[in-house]
Amino acid sequence: MGKVVLVTGVSRLVGGLTARALSEHADVDRVIGVDSVPPPHSIGSARFVRADIRNPIIGKVIRQEQVDTVVHLGVITTPRQAGGRTAQKEINVIGTMQLLAACQKAESLNRLVVKSTGAVYGASPRDPAMFTEDMTPRRAPTAGFPRDSVEVENYVRGFARRRPDVDITLLRMANIAGPGMRTPLSDYFRMRAMPVPMGYDGRIQVLHLDDAVRSLVTSATSEATGIINIAGDGIVTVRQAARLAGRPTVPFVPVLAGAVTSGARAARLGAFDSSQWQWLCYGRALDTTRMRELLGFTPDHTTRDTIREVFGADPVWPPSPGVAISSLIGDRS
Repeated sequence: MGKVVLVTGVSRLVGGLTARALSEHADVDRVIGVDSVPPPHSIGSARFVRADIRNPIIGKVIRQEQVDTVVHLGVITTPRQAGGRTAQKEINVIGTMQLLAACQKAESLNRLVVKSTGAVYGASPRDPAMFTEDMTPRRAPTAGFPRDSVEVENYVRGFARRRPDVDITLLRMANIAGPGMRTPLSDYFRMRAMPVPMGYDGRIQVLHLDDAVRSLVTSATSEATGIINIAGDGIVTVRQAARLAGRPTVPFVPVLAGAVTSGARAARLGAFDSSQWQWLCYGRALDTTRMRELLGFTPDHTTRDTIREVFGADPVWPPSPGVAISSLIGDRS
């Protein structure tokens, strides 16, 4: 008998593609895709079950289907996807708590894969050249999706203590980029001019959507356990990334980050989550030794290739007639 896999968050692109790929895997017998709304894309032969992970009904689904592997992809990256920051936090944190409570009671469960993010390492001037999985952040994230991910990881650690018989893999992924994806990173690259902090040039690693899905499938069907960084090969700076994508840059003083965000939105030059300015200043880089040696996974796309392919093919310059670059920093008078 092959694996019976439950995938959360299948209405979003990463979750839907992962469910579809798992449904085609030779070692998988059945895939159940779960979300609160039907997926707008194909999930292959995976069976969709409409269920909210914040509701105890998720436990009934796991029990009735005799699920042995859960792949948790239900953490939402932006408030826009959830309908606001309050709803985002509730889905991410409360939803994960409920899912893990259901998993704790599931006797059939023997494997749990959780998608996390490299953003849990934070971003600060005291960061190491590369973060390994054993390192702690010099400046921990305090808001938004990164903070939610820290809480999610804490709940996963608690689950590991309560269910030591379950193999757990936690993937800390670099920023994912791919056709059709909208994330804070894609919003930034699709601005008509990319604001760059004066005196800073943060480091960027990007993970192609296809590689993200392949790493999740590999994790669900392998025996690897523990925390594993996942990122494309290579590191570029913000300014190098802008040149690869064919985007002009506009320098700004970091203390005016809020004004830049508001001015860009008002001028219809694009939008970017203002909580990411710290990352723009310092960036971060992930050591991927465990990805290769423990998981046995190698990405097909480098950071440079992904930026060129995903963002370089979407020209949006010059800005609309009559829009002044000075509007990027707003009216400070």
